[in-house]
Amino acid sequence: MKLRGEMLATIQQMCRDNLVLGTWGNVSVRDGENHFLITPSGMEYSQLTAEDLVRMDFGGSADGRWKPSSEWRLHAALFQGREDIGAIVHTHSVHATAFAVARMPVPAVVEDLVQVAGGSVDVAAYTMPGTEELAQNALQALGSKSAVLLASHGLVGVARTLPEALKVCQIVEKTAQAALLARLLGPVHELSDEDISAMRSFYLTSYGPEKREEEIE
Repeated sequence: MKLRGEMLATIQQMCRDNLVLGTWGNVSVRDGENHFLITPSGMEYSQLTAEDLVRMDFGGSADGRWKPSSEWRLHAALFQGREDIGAIVHTHSVHATAFAVARMPVPAVVEDLVQVAGGSVDVAAYTMPGTEELAQNALQALGSKSAVLLASHGLVGVARTLPEALKVCQIVEKTAQAALLARLLGPVHELSDEDISAMRSFYLTSYGPEKREEEIE
């Protein structure tokens, strides 16, 4: 039940942050070696309970009272393709989706984006939602990063944990908004590959709370 509770908390925060509207978007978390939990299809997030979440395997066999999200193939492909992924958050937030509609990457212009996402957020080639082709396009465009845009669709954030995957989506959305506003002022300057690599490495290896040695003693 712990994973189901974490999923509900993530969904509620996603709604509070206006990253989704209505029943669109979806959330999943790895549950064992060959299974994952995912939100059901077409249900209002405000009404979801832990029992409504669907447990399924990578082949599409589901265990639950409802149908899984129509994007289950996307989630399955990402879990299978990247063993480091433990959680996936798919949003339709306005500014990130604007880049997806324009089929332009969210540029690597601020430090928090490159730290959590690994650089610019690229766009997966367009195809119909819910298809295996979309799933494979997303996996390819994601590469080793933590976020990918789905052309004319929305944003996907991935991480080891649900809070981290949600944070990825929050920061991509913030960066997309900032980049759009910055373009009204003039040219947008992207960070160098060297700076991106250094900041990403710092985030993965050194960022986060850590007690000082004198406090440990």
